[in-house]
Amino acid sequence: MTAPVFVDPGAATATAGDTLRVEGDEARHAVTVQRRRVGEAVDIVDGAGVRASGAITATGDRWFEILVARVTRESDPRVTLVQALAKGGRDEQAVEAAVELGVTGVIPWASDRAIVQWRGPKADKGRAAWQALALAAAKQSRRAVVPEVSGVMTTRALAAAVADAAAAGTRVLVLHESARLGLAALDWEDREQPTWVIVGPEGGIADSELEALAAAGATAVVLGPHVLRASSAGPAALAALAALRGHWAVTTLGG
Repeated sequence: MTAPVFVDPGAATATAGDTLRVEGDEARHAVTVQRRRVGEAVDIVDGAGVRASGAITATGDRWFEILVARVTRESDPRVTLVQALAKGGRDEQAVEAAVELGVTGVIPWASDRAIVQWRGPKADKGRAAWQALALAAAKQSRRAVVPEVSGVMTTRALAAAVADAAAAGTRVLVLHESARLGLAALDWEDREQPTWVIVGPEGGIADSELEALAAAGATAVVLGPHVLRASSAGPAALAALAALRGHWAVTTLGG
């Protein structure tokens, strides 16, 4: 069984033989909620790919310490999910699953047909909620990388970001039912190429939006013969990409 994961920036500078102390909410959750005890193996990650593994040596009300046995550095393939805001919490479901499947970044998209909108203070609140989901999902899936959730983007801002990403060598894919190119048919000469996956809302991506994204450098692709919901389209695409590019060939944590 894999060790539970807790996030603390101290992991970034830890070395084997160090005593690493974790304090605050993470420590309270470990000691009070999960009732972790001296001698139990845990992993402390910095959220950026560093994992310090060891056993708990001491605990308090809001702290615990581990003796670091080893430190590993993990580099997940750079995959960003651009998820349109969706009703019924389906966007949050998509974010949670995407993080468990290895996404490294999330961009909320206020698409033209999105019923849900983040405006004013709601934008900050929505982003914080998605970031909390990303943190919880990363810990659940024992990841050393906690994906960052960016600020919400309008279609105009997204098109500009797509143009910049494509110019820098990122492959940008838009999931759309009318596309003639299947995701599984794509050629991946560089399996580590940074990739964005753009998913629209329940009402679909407007033609004008698809045109703007294509003009910026995105490629429209279709997953398969069935239309998926906003909650499942992105995760399905991410799983397919991981399999197609061979990223699921490695199964050990922190190895």
